Amino acid sequence: MVFLDPGIFLAAMGITLLEISEASAVGLAISAEGGNKAFLYVALGVLIVLVITFAVGQQISRLPILYVRLVAGILLLYFGLRLARSARRAVIRGRNSVGPKEESIEKGVFYTAFSVGLVEAFEAAIVLVALIPNNFDSTLYGMSLGLLIVVVGTVVLKSQVRKIKQANMKVVVSALLLAFSVFWFGEAVTVLSDLWLIPLFILFGVAIYLFAHRK
Repeated sequence: MVFLDPGIFLAAMGITLLEISEASAVGLAISAEGGNKAFLYVALGVLIVLVITFAVGQQISRLPILYVRLVAGILLLYFGLRLARSARRAVIRGRNSVGPKEESIEKGVFYTAFSVGLVEAFEAAIVLVALIPNNFDSTLYGMSLGLLIVVVGTVVLKSQVRKIKQANMKVVVSALLLAFSVFWFGEAVTVLSDLWLIPLFILFGVAIYLFAHRK
């Protein structure tokens, strides 16, 4: 008979929602450039970490998260800057009444999506491995419900994202990637609250919007 501990169940669901929703947000943004395939790479990064978490438990805490964050931060920085320039080009094309131009998608954007899934899932795993010894079933079911909520929410939001103009979407994507990049660089040297992502996103969003729309 399965005995569920409400506290552990809610804790597992909460940390999964918090971390994986951040990965989903970046995947949603990257999909504007990489299409639905970007979600597959985010999901792959998440699944690899979570499967290892429940297979080997405490061993996952020994992985070098510092290096994973640094590599992910560099990738996000690179593609964030690329998209800022791409947003500028999209605005100029709009002013000149030129139709949208197809731009090639680099494989690196998918590596970025994979890295995001990996990092966010790892941060969730740090809490999950502490919950597993107390009640494995509650941790597993809580995590599973958290993942389900994120997936459903992502599907709903994706239909709304398609309605945003290309130039504006690229501004949002670029700001999001740069915010996560700076955040992970910061976490490499100190402990930061996820709340820092909000002012970072707003700061980069305003800066990139002004850059893209300057005369």
